[in-house]
Formats: sequence, structure tokens, C-alpha cells
Amino acid sequence: MEKIGVGIIGASPLNPGWAVAAHIPALAALPQYEIRAVSTSRRESAEVASKAFGVTAYDNAQDLIYDPGVDLVVVAVRVTGHYALVSDVLRARKMVFAEWPLGMNLAEALDLNTKAHEAGVRTVVGLQARFSPQVQHARQLIAEGYIGDVLSTSLVGSAGSWSGITRRNSSYIFDESNGATPLSVSMLHALDALTLILGDCDELVAASGVRTPQVRIAEDGSLITATTPDQVALCGKLKSGAIASVFYRGGQSRGANFYWEINGSNGDLVLEADLGNLQVADLRLKGGRGTATHVADLIVPDPDRQLLSTLAKGMASNVARLYLQFARDLKTGTHIAPDFDYAVARHELVDRIRRAAQDLGN
Repeated sequence: MEKIGVGIIGASPLNPGWAVAAHIPALAALPQYEIRAVSTSRRESAEVASKAFGVTAYDNAQDLIYDPGVDLVVVAVRVTGHYALVSDVLRARKMVFAEWPLGMNLAEALDLNTKAHEAGVRTVVGLQARFSPQVQHARQLIAEGYIGDVLSTSLVGSAGSWSGITRRNSSYIFDESNGATPLSVSMLHALDALTLILGDCDELVAASGVRTPQVRIAEDGSLITATTPDQVALCGKLKSGAIASVFYRGGQSRGANFYWEINGSNGDLVLEADLGNLQVADLRLKGGRGTATHVADLIVPDPDRQLLSTLAKGMASNVARLYLQFARDLKTGTHIAPDFDYAVARHELVDRIRRAAQDLGN
């Protein structure tokens, strides 16, 4: 089988971010793919990237996009740069993997999806939490009736980055209009897994607030004003009739940073992690049912464990599983990996929650 040639926009070893931490090791573990090019914003970082990764490196994205060896372009820069870069890739009629969120807002996501359909190319968006073995096994257990009828679910998580102090190059996330918020990032990744397992929300109410309005810049101690809500609460009724409660807070907790219960008529499931961002967390799945008086660790099957043995845990693990599914989709003609159509639906959910919180006067 011919390998899928990949070009990654935003892979600088001098300022290593998500592409270096997750995409490069994920792709390196999969025989279906070959990284053929990366691009950075400066010649200096491009030269370092070329030596570090052993591939062609460009100091601008356009050269990477039109590299004839690149079949799939990965856009792994901050969300403020997604619209222009993804538009350029689609103009070149190449497959594109866009990190989540797809755009800064629903309007950008809708337009990019329209352009993707016009270009007639396959797309994928970085919603990888659903491919966690623990999430997949919880879904299977519930479908098999392990806990009986689902009565309710409650999830609490810490969003991490949105605390009272930040590095200057991350300060853009405290401006809500830039599209990277606890709601659109941490909470949405969790909600994507929740709705995969339990179904979509039929009715919801929400509340949010900017509880840390002044954020300190770590480098020099200066202050910026935050407009991004750092506390977000959702209560809803799922289409099944089950009641859902989801809460995300900025920063880290001294208590539990991720705790998710699913309660049923004959049992309970619990997913826990030390990290609040479900999509990259090392999850623990526990369960109990019938006469059991507590939950206990469950054995989680993983059919891809051997293939991904070098990525058993860590940030790259679920990203690799998403890439693996996309490769399988291309081979079989399926559409299981989330694409831009699906990304629009998730942006619509984010917008629905945001408007519900506004309607409540927040």
C-alpha cells in the first residue's frame, strides 16, 4: 500500500507545540503515513526542523501546501490561523487535517465546510477523545446493558490553561473572540466523548462567567483583561431522557481534575484522570453493577495496542488512533473519523451553549 504523504504546518522544534508533541510521534508510529514536509514561520526554525525530523522544511506554508509529495496537509497552529491556512489547502484541492476548533467561530467553520465540499476532498478534524480505548469500552458496555438504563451522568473537569497567569504567546486565549476557550476546547472535547457514548442533548441550560478578569503575564508581570469565561456549567436532558451535568473550570484543581460518572438502573461507570483535558488524558475506567457496593478497575480491550505499543499513553496516543481511523476510512470508503461536516455540528453545539449562558445573563 502506498503511504499517505503528510505535510505539517506549525512544527517548529524551537518553539515546540502540539504538532511536535502529538502529531509527529503519532504519524511516526503508523506505517500508513510518511511525514514528507513541515513548515514553520522562519528560515532558522525551518532549518532546525529539517535536521530534527529528517524531512523537507519550508519557512512558509504555501510551499508545503503545493509540495507534490504532500497528500494530506495538517494545520496545527493556533485557531486564529486556521481559516486562512485551511482555505489555502482547499484551494489546492488537497486533503486536510485541521486541529480543533476548526474555526474561531461557527461562521468560519461553515464556510470552510462549504469550501471542502466544493473542493471535493476528504477532511478530518482533531476530535480524538472518542478513540480512547476507555471511551470506546464504556460505549460498548453501555450498549450491552452493563449498567441497565442510563439515568444520569455528571462530569467535572479542569481546563488547565485558563488560570490567573499565562505566557505571553498563549495570552490570545483570554480574548473570547479568538475562539479558544474552556467551552470550545476542553469542555467540547469532553462533550464529544459524552455524546458519543450517551447521545446528543435534547434540552439544555448553561451558565458561564469570567471569574479571573485580570491575568498576569509570566514574563514581565504585566496584566491583561480577560473576556473568556473561565467557568462554564451545563445542565441538560439527553435524547434518551437521561439528565446530564457538565462543569469546566479554568486552571487546575487541588482535588480531582477529571471525574466522570455514568449512573444506570443496575450499575455505574466512572472515568477518572489526573489531567482535565479528556482528549489527551490517561483515563482510568471503573465499573460496578448488580450487588457490587463499589466500582473497581475494569480491563479495557484495545485491538490496536500492539500497533501503537510505543504510544500506549501520552498526548500522541489518541491522535494516532484518529489518524489510524482516517487511513482506514480512505481505504474502505467509510467516514468514521470526524470530518468538517461533523466539526460544524460541534461548533453549533458550542454556539448553542454559549447563547444559553448569555440568555441566563452571564
